[in-house]
Amino acid sequence: MQSHSQSSSPSEKDVVFGIHPIQEAILADKEIERVLVQKGLRNPALSELLKLCADRHIPFAYVPPEKLNRITRKAHQGVIAFITSVSYASLDHIVTQTFQEGKNSLIVLLDRITDVRNFGAIVRSAECAGVQGIVIPDKGGARLGGDAHKTSAGALSRVPICREANLFNALKYLKNSGLQVVACTEKAVQPIYEVDFNLPTVVVMGSEEDGIQKEYLKIADTIVKIPMMGNISSLNVSVATGVILFEAVRQRTTVNS
Repeated sequence: MQSHSQSSSPSEKDVVFGIHPIQEAILADKEIERVLVQKGLRNPALSELLKLCADRHIPFAYVPPEKLNRITRKAHQGVIAFITSVSYASLDHIVTQTFQEGKNSLIVLLDRITDVRNFGAIVRSAECAGVQGIVIPDKGGARLGGDAHKTSAGALSRVPICREANLFNALKYLKNSGLQVVACTEKAVQPIYEVDFNLPTVVVMGSEEDGIQKEYLKIADTIVKIPMMGNISSLNVSVATGVILFEAVRQRTTVNS
């Protein structure tokens, strides 16, 4: 399920720059999506900031100065942080709460969905389909700034987002918790309509560029595709996710009606 990734420039309210302002934002319990640090930059204040990031499980990455300068021309001191209004949820809490409430689990795991508009559209479909949570990587995914909120039509404030450092471990945890792992790729043989979505399920969707990583496909219980009738072999990933989720809704509402 592929589409070409589109980038969007962060707005002023999405970005904090400078070592001390970022440090203050973290200490004020602002939700920091990630921190970008100029390659080769070394000083005691930066070391203190990065230690704080590590303690708070905030991902950071070293990037060329040109990337920082494209984000802002202001005096960033070689450090930029992206702020998000999303409050990240705990995956084990979501799983436990779903079972305690007697709900039939439906969770989406996104493997490197980088397009902000795709991500927002997926969240909107997930909210409409009653998904209990969306699992994303702490690195290599779309920024959860204003564009993501806008595209999701507000759903990003309603669907729990779980940010995981290791998606493979998260997937194993979900499988060990009793959820079937359904991976969707146009390279599969089995159509989505042969899957029993009345079982607790985690739906895995892959990157717009190269799909689902092989290690995730190996752990999947079922690998499926959406049948295509036209000449184009795959759907946009957000459209594909909506198709799969509402096949699950169709099956579950048919059984319960």
